[in-house]
Amino acid sequence: MVQKIKGTEDLLADKMPTWHYVEDTARTIFEAYNFKEMRTPMIENFELFSRSVGESTDIVSKEMYDFEDKGGRRIALRPEGTAPVVRAFVEHKLFGPEYPQPYKAYYIGPMFRYERPQAGRQRQFHQIGMEVFGSSNPATDAEGIAMAWDLLSELGLENLTIHLNSLGKTPERMAYRQALIDYFTPHLAELSEDSQRRLHDNPLRVLDSKDPKDKVFVKDAPTILDYLSEESKAHFQAVQNYLTDLEIPFQINPYVVRGLDYYQDTIFEIMVEDESIGAQSTVAGGGRYDGLVQELGGPEVPGFGFALGVERLILVMEHQAVEIPAEDGLDLFVLLADPEANSLALQVLQAARQDGLIADRDFMNRSLKSQFKTAAKNNASLVTTLGGDEVASKMIRLKNQETGKEAEFSLDELIEDFAGIYRQMTMDTSAIDDFFKGV
Repeated sequence: MVQKIKGTEDLLADKMPTWHYVEDTARTIFEAYNFKEMRTPMIENFELFSRSVGESTDIVSKEMYDFEDKGGRRIALRPEGTAPVVRAFVEHKLFGPEYPQPYKAYYIGPMFRYERPQAGRQRQFHQIGMEVFGSSNPATDAEGIAMAWDLLSELGLENLTIHLNSLGKTPERMAYRQALIDYFTPHLAELSEDSQRRLHDNPLRVLDSKDPKDKVFVKDAPTILDYLSEESKAHFQAVQNYLTDLEIPFQINPYVVRGLDYYQDTIFEIMVEDESIGAQSTVAGGGRYDGLVQELGGPEVPGFGFALGVERLILVMEHQAVEIPAEDGLDLFVLLADPEANSLALQVLQAARQDGLIADRDFMNRSLKSQFKTAAKNNASLVTTLGGDEVASKMIRLKNQETGKEAEFSLDELIEDFAGIYRQMTMDTSAIDDFFKGV
């Protein structure tokens, strides 16, 4: 038997209501902020990620799926969503005056990284994210963070904390980079193997290490906040002021660095205290990347964005017992007492569906007892049983499963206005009935 690839998951029907709830909620929140959906290819040129995410990052150097195609091109499965959206922004000249500015886009889709599979972390995983281009206003940063906070709050998550930091502009970051190298070099032999490798290529990643060996030295390391210019300090302070005005709680964490090379100025992570994914773990994160559009061949256009991992998010929701709204059951289930009624059943179902109702029937020639169980399992509002008599008369008796109300209609009446008949059969008219009875 051929099985699924390690690190991938089949999302079966019983899981989909939660996924639909997360995705639908995200779309509602994003569109309330006037963001529009964008879809980019799952395969991109390797260079896109090596130039944007960074050659020395774990994502590019260790985790990215890349290969040479039959045309000799080096191709990568996208490991994250920002670079493809930036590439599309540049390639389609979405910075032009004919497009709304700032340009706002969101995305939902699968990403790929060769990681050790574990709870909430798969080799194919899904991200929801947003990107906004064209505004260097710190209010844009605050709005992006507010959007992430709104989304997680609307989904019902608890025990959330926003960790806020600034990486400043490129010269400040380079000065800080050298300060970290100078600080950690005397302790090089005592650092973890990963941090020894990272120190000269990407020293900020040492700050993000979870290895106890590294944490001993990280706690006394210099912080980026001591290297910010007055311009960067003013931008960062404005973001804090706006979040305070919005009554969105946050804490400054100078050791939040994010794992991608393109970030500068404001960065943030929203962390949750939850043992299902670790004592404290990131569920959303992002920041400002003002040089990335230019790096990928576009004009000097600022950008800001964030993303969250859907699998990890759902794991937390399940552990926190977040209530997922029940999906609607069937409006109509058709039971067959006689195979002779097959054609009539199809006509009734199509009349219902064409009026916007959710309808199904038995196709397996089960007993009526089994068919009634199927109707109940699907939470069908109305049922009808079709046999030889109904085929001859073209009269269909509908029954409301909850109230027991029954009524008979011709096939022509159902075809003419099934939606109206459905409302008639399911609407609670007790108050109106009581009024006319003088109760």
